[in-house]
Amino acid sequence: MSDSTLPAALEALFQAPAHDLGGFSVARALPQAKCRAVGPVVFLDHMGPAEIPAGAGFDVRPHPHIGLATVTYLFEGEIVHRDSLGFTQAIRPGAVNLMIAGRGITHSERAGDDFRAKGGRVHGVQLWVALELSHEECEPSFVHFTEASMTSIEREGARIRVLLGEAYGLRSPAQVSSRALLADVVLAPDASLALPDSVQDVAFFVVEGTASVDEIVCATRALGVRAKGASLTVKAGPAGAHLVLVGGDYLDGQYDRHPRFMEWNFVASTRERIDEAKKRWVNRGFPLVPGDERERIPLPGE
Repeated sequence: MSDSTLPAALEALFQAPAHDLGGFSVARALPQAKCRAVGPVVFLDHMGPAEIPAGAGFDVRPHPHIGLATVTYLFEGEIVHRDSLGFTQAIRPGAVNLMIAGRGITHSERAGDDFRAKGGRVHGVQLWVALELSHEECEPSFVHFTEASMTSIEREGARIRVLLGEAYGLRSPAQVSSRALLADVVLAPDASLALPDSVQDVAFFVVEGTASVDEIVCATRALGVRAKGASLTVKAGPAGAHLVLVGGDYLDGQYDRHPRFMEWNFVASTRERIDEAKKRWVNRGFPLVPGDERERIPLPGE
């Protein structure tokens, strides 16, 4: 849709293209050519929903990251995270995995043995948050937050869970150096919700159902970005809507839709850091993942 036909409160509206990742469909909502980031969030993938047959499983082999934090959240299914710090953690619906790559980390995401044997549905989101300049070379870390530790409220036809950062008077235990936001929102049929003004930059992504802004209908897998300084209200369709809200304050205090260099799995404030990380991965300079040392995803073109 042309930007000139959008409501004034919407800076942009995109439909996320889908691709295959390790055996199930993934829609990449961020980055987009005209919007590389929303606040510090430089990447948003919507995984599934996918029905994994018994015995098939899925495998995202060990791969590296720098300069970012990954946040993984599931609506259905299970993913087993392993990383070069030695953590092995199964993530299940409602919980949050927060991995801060900093100067460099390696991890894999695979089906667990029981899930691989039985099969089932997988559905969730993963986002990357670019780290502030003062933290992009920090020591890597990993924290798992249980479903019970996440805060939630219900009001006026909306159920809101804040999974990262702060909004609607709620504060998640998951925090990163960049002031970022991830919220899981379920709207009853025809219910409305104003996007939070607690962060400078925010977008909504339609996980299921439809939503509208004024008379513009946003289908499943649509990403709507709030215009700078505007107020934006989203209304659910007649069957309701499931949304995630992403965003945060502008990175390093500067309004910028292209705040970082990003190539493959690397995010950095300089091209030199990206090039160094690429060489390090090719030369086997990143640490291995204990228990998952035999495989790796090669650098594109390697």
